[in-house]
Amino acid sequence: MLSRVANNLYWMSRYIERAESIARLVDVNLQLLLDFRSLDDSGLDAHWIPIVQSSGDEELFRRLHPRTTGQTVTEFLVFQAENPNSILTSIAQARENARMVRDQITAELWEELNRLYLFLYSPKAEELWQESPSDFFLTIKNGSLLLQGLTDATVVRNEGWFFMQAGRYLERADKTSRILDVRHASLPEKGMPSAPSQTDALGWAAVLRSCSAWDAYKALHGAEVQPALVAELLLLSDEFPRSVRFSVRHLNTVLRRISGVHEGRFSNDAEKLCGRLLAELQFSTVEDVFEVGLHTYIDVTQAKLNAIGDALFQAYIFQPFLFPEEFELQQQEEQQQQTALLAKVGCSDSVSRASCPPPIA
Repeated sequence: MLSRVANNLYWMSRYIERAESIARLVDVNLQLLLDFRSLDDSGLDAHWIPIVQSSGDEELFRRLHPRTTGQTVTEFLVFQAENPNSILTSIAQARENARMVRDQITAELWEELNRLYLFLYSPKAEELWQESPSDFFLTIKNGSLLLQGLTDATVVRNEGWFFMQAGRYLERADKTSRILDVRHASLPEKGMPSAPSQTDALGWAAVLRSCSAWDAYKALHGAEVQPALVAELLLLSDEFPRSVRFSVRHLNTVLRRISGVHEGRFSNDAEKLCGRLLAELQFSTVEDVFEVGLHTYIDVTQAKLNAIGDALFQAYIFQPFLFPEEFELQQQEEQQQQTALLAKVGCSDSVSRASCPPPIA
């Protein structure tokens, strides 16, 4: 597969997942405001700014919007074309990447992605946003889930499929950790948290709903919300499909399907870093997480996820360009190495060379 094609499929999948995660986060926090109707301006700022911080775009937001309000934050995260991580930009980027590889995806997948793109750029999207933000976000989430279902149901399981899965799970692990980090300010810097207040409990329940984890949490722990148990589910669960550990495990699997390398080995830095992070998550407990502090632990995890993404790019996407002189020099060096190897095994003469083992690449 061409590295360009792999790159387009990888980022198409990442951008679709990103749009869905932003929709989840903003939708739940808008609904949460119904429980906090008495908040003043400073309280509203404290409610909204962590959401911007979780996306890593606070500096850009401050440059575009001098005041932090629900309207400015939602506009920034949903419709702001200048924000590279807004829902509008994410779907536009996903469509552009898909357009570049139309022959590698199915017609059903392209039509649905194009439909979602046209909806966001139509007056109907703005009207729905004004009438019912909840229905607007439901449209985005359902569109993303439909795209994932079409991918699972219609795309051939080849290298392109694995790159799409790598993009999906890497983005999901990153966004789940960022959603969880929104509530870190309500916790002690280090050490296990105490029982939350009613207000904090509502905030942690909102984190669960942002990840569609509320029902899973209740099935495991009941309706009483404890920050440590929320963190354990979203970071370390091997069964919940949106947890960081679950996502990294599947990312590790698809990376090895791309290279053909079995578990316990690695052929590039992406596999090495992903396997190492998976092992850390598998052998960590929630007590270990809070011993270093939830915010610090998440920051370190996000840095490791970014390193995996960079290593994947270096291993499969980035191909250094060689000028003709450099290419000729490289060929000469390889030929000299082959000649030296043949001489070392006693195959330097043309008579005996035919019976020599083939040179090692």
